[in-house]
Amino acid sequence: MSSPASSGDRDKVVSKLPGQLRQDLKIRAAQHGIEIQAAVEQGIRDWCALASATEPVDTAGADSFSTFLPPGQWETFRKVAADRSVSLIQGLAQSVRLWLDSNPAPDVERPSVTRRVIVCNQKGGVGKTAITAGVGEALAESPNALHAVRVSKALAKALRASDAAAGEDEPLEIESLPGLGMRVLLVDFDPQCHLTNQLGAAPLPMNGDSLTNHMAGDPKGDLRDLVVPIDEETFGNRLHLLPACNDAFLLDVRLSAVRAREAALERALAPLEADYDVIIVDCPPSLGLSMDAAAYYGRRRDGEKPGQSGALIVVQAEDSSADAYELLTTQIDDLRDDLQIDIDYLGIVVNLYDSRRGYIATSSLQGWVDIKNPRVVGLIGDLKEQKEAVRMKQPLLSYAPKSQQAIGMRALAREIS
Repeated sequence: MSSPASSGDRDKVVSKLPGQLRQDLKIRAAQHGIEIQAAVEQGIRDWCALASATEPVDTAGADSFSTFLPPGQWETFRKVAADRSVSLIQGLAQSVRLWLDSNPAPDVERPSVTRRVIVCNQKGGVGKTAITAGVGEALAESPNALHAVRVSKALAKALRASDAAAGEDEPLEIESLPGLGMRVLLVDFDPQCHLTNQLGAAPLPMNGDSLTNHMAGDPKGDLRDLVVPIDEETFGNRLHLLPACNDAFLLDVRLSAVRAREAALERALAPLEADYDVIIVDCPPSLGLSMDAAAYYGRRRDGEKPGQSGALIVVQAEDSSADAYELLTTQIDDLRDDLQIDIDYLGIVVNLYDSRRGYIATSSLQGWVDIKNPRVVGLIGDLKEQKEAVRMKQPLLSYAPKSQQAIGMRALAREIS
């Protein structure tokens, strides 16, 4: 049936469609960046132009489905369906299936050079590990499913100091988007093993092989053998972890005897790069030789566009983060000058934010926003879901995929991708 209710110059049409077909239509339309009504319109047009009906579709359990079509199209469709002796529900299902078959899911766009994201700040406790895991999870989510994402203009609104100072909790603008489908390696570069433990993996034994051994030029095997998958059911074997080992406490000492030590991390991870689109390194709270090696690994390579790889700096909205930020950026800038390399800043993430903490929090947030270069690319609230996920040793986006923190992580991943 159709009704006078319209969207622009279109007529509202109400029929039925099987649940799985409706879900496939919703996801595929989002993958191609078009409205569902445009997809249905094209499907009906193509179906009506066929010489005969296509293969029948199982419409058992079909539920109510409504859309908007150009004036007159539904009447034409009804006539064609009657001529072919098929029900309107069956004809609509065949039309949607025809559009899906004619518009397959697009391939995931993969970078020509493996992207390297260095998550850093020499101050501990700012949540570098949570951001490393959250961004990696968001990048690896299925491209054949829809996920709640906070849109950019909502982030901009959240960053307005006046709103933050007033403590207004305006509803976020949320959009359902396909996952990015990236192949992601998370590297736990911190001897404290926080990332390893939080994701439910086991730290590497001291008497075995480790990333430290490979960086120091004393490998005991293939680094690939140390990599473990993370929640294959949710991330489809796209998210992997290189666990940490406590021997990384000795890394700076061991690196002091290594030639071209700033390239030690790159030499160790280079054999793994062909397997991944993005490698994210969770750095220790340190300004030593290991941080030099991490920053060097994130440098812009020949043929790589600016902003594809580089440093993602995690801070909190309080004064000590500002002091640590100055020390970190000074170290990175000195490395740039000494080695004549380009190290891009991917942005600043203000983590564990809570405007209820008053003037210190809101004024500090304004200070980060005022920097401009690098700009604030993420604002993640101090909410319970992240803490619960850590306690459960599960990825946040598996444990609480609809939480505000998960929605913010997806927005952050898109801001830097």
